[in-house]
Amino acid sequence: MTKETVIVGLPRGMESRPVAILVQIASQYQAKIYLECGNRRVNAKSIMGMMTLGLDKGDEITVEADGDDEANAIGELTAYLKNA
Repeated sequence: MTKETVIVGLPRGMESRPVAILVQIASQYQAKIYLECGNRRVNAKSIMGMMTLGLDKGDEITVEADGDDEANAIGELTAYLKNA
């Protein structure tokens, strides 16, 4: 299992379009992927779950992945969250 903490850098936070893109990225990987913010933890492959987080630019979240391709999944997701 790999975890990395990241600050959301998306200009508009996690509105529907950025969430949809994040879910598409996460869905490319076999690893189980979760995002945690505060006391909430959601499956990164679930668009409904991701929308419930209501993330904004500047929020600190933890990306967690567990599986054979976890390192690649963490790398791509954190890069997206920081720079998109």
